[in-house]
Amino acid sequence: MKTKLTHPIFEVVSACADEMNVKAFVIGGWVRDLLLNRPCKDIDIVAIGSGIELAERVAAKLGNQYHVNIFKNFGTAQIVYEDYDIEFVGARKESYRIESRKPIVENGTLEDDQNRRDFTINALAIALNKANYGELLDPFNGIKDMQFTTIRTPLNPDITYSDDPLRMMRAIRFATQLDYTIEHESLASITRNKERIKIISKERISDELNKIILAKKPSIGFKLLFDTGILHFIFPEMVALHGVEIRNGKGHKDNFYHTLEVLDNICKTTDDLWLRWAAILHDIAKPPTKRFEADHGWTFHGHEDKGSRMVPKIFADLKLPLNEKMKYVQKLVLLHLRPIVLAKSEVTESAVRRLLFEAGDDIDDLMQLCEADITSKNEYKVQKYLKNFELVRQKLKEVEEKDNIRNWQPPITGEDIMKTFAIGAGREVGIIKNAIREAILDGIIKNDYNEAFQFMLTEGEKLGLKASS
Repeated sequence: MKTKLTHPIFEVVSACADEMNVKAFVIGGWVRDLLLNRPCKDIDIVAIGSGIELAERVAAKLGNQYHVNIFKNFGTAQIVYEDYDIEFVGARKESYRIESRKPIVENGTLEDDQNRRDFTINALAIALNKANYGELLDPFNGIKDMQFTTIRTPLNPDITYSDDPLRMMRAIRFATQLDYTIEHESLASITRNKERIKIISKERISDELNKIILAKKPSIGFKLLFDTGILHFIFPEMVALHGVEIRNGKGHKDNFYHTLEVLDNICKTTDDLWLRWAAILHDIAKPPTKRFEADHGWTFHGHEDKGSRMVPKIFADLKLPLNEKMKYVQKLVLLHLRPIVLAKSEVTESAVRRLLFEAGDDIDDLMQLCEADITSKNEYKVQKYLKNFELVRQKLKEVEEKDNIRNWQPPITGEDIMKTFAIGAGREVGIIKNAIREAILDGIIKNDYNEAFQFMLTEGEKLGLKASS
């Protein structure tokens, strides 16, 4: 492994550890990703002794420009070197109480430290002292598990997962990211211990969930979360999408698996986390809006509006940001049917103007979402929709170039109306503003100040208002 330790930090750590007469190892995720040829910017160094003292010695040798961040409560220290985060910790032994994932920590050996690791592929260590520099230490056959693409715990999985239930989500996350299989007994243990996830903070859960969502094929993780029962505790609104109801011989599609198809589809075209969240939530209100109509079958009328209104609570429950990211997801959920409706019918300029006006700069993302939403097994139907969407895209481009309607504000303001008719703020101002906006969107008048001004005068007359001289 010597030849693989190419980063200069390892020689510095080696020299400092020998000077201090302590043993040091690089351990965990960096070693795993090195062997998998995956990029990794987080390097964990374990010292058999004080990790903080080793970090201070390393920083001093690197030069005055490098600062050590010390976290005494955790017994760790961090150095940011170039674009790498290097964390130092003393080898430790951990024990847990049933009601908490916070361990009772004692000083320990390298073996103790490897025993406390979550998975065999994360328990790999490489020695950094001069005497055995580059030696790989693999006490739990992590290399073999890599060869067989398996996620396995070093110890009894019931102990591993009960001690720190977040590891259950980490197992699913690694299985999703690496396209690995969770070993059978380990997967059964996750199902047995699923309720323990309730002691984990929502922030930590969402962090793991977002990593699953950012994987190449997130449906792998969501199916595991559902099958083990964890999803029922962390995201019940999504679980409610599952299942098919049949009445009078008429059924509807399983919206849980449809949502996963849409999510996987959108992941082929974007790495954007929030567009992926929009895919997850686009049909989230189908369960509460589901109705059976004898002449039509199952309907979900208004699920886009209801879904948009559900987004803030879901984001709040999951401790996701309640800012412009949430509003972006809300907007896409609200509008996700609009291009589909356009694609089914004749594309009118009026409808396109309204869509551009409401979607603004997010119109391209909205179109991506709508195309991902085509999950029919009927290839003819898929190609028909895609062709129609291409017509919608072309119409959007034409109308945008002609009318400049994206992120548009009507050329006549409320102040213009009040000044023209010598009136104060009130009902009439709102009526005239709305009439001008609708007239422009419907193509009755151009998006032009002079035309809008004349239209304003006409609308004012209808309300009994006279322009002041």
